[in-house]
Amino acid sequence: MKKLFVIAAVLGALWYHFGPLAFRTGGGARPVATAQAAPTVEANPAGPFHCDGRIYCSQMTSCAEATFFLQNCPGVKLDGNHDGVPCEQQWCR
Repeated sequence: MKKLFVIAAVLGALWYHFGPLAFRTGGGARPVATAQAAPTVEANPAGPFHCDGRIYCSQMTSCAEATFFLQNCPGVKLDGNHDGVPCEQQWCR
């Protein structure tokens, strides 16, 4: 009786690990990590800023951020008089 219980437990464990779902998804074995070259990361001269859809001076938090957005992000409305200085009344006085 004890042997029957042990055999049933082993078969149950095998079914759980290698059952029908495991075969449909590519097997129960875990993929082995392969060595790959790490992607090169270039230095970000702009700092912590990135284009995220903000376009108005009221959405900026500093002159540096407004300047980054003016120089790098399309469709911004930060330089009303088109002199190259963004948000002159709020941030870049």
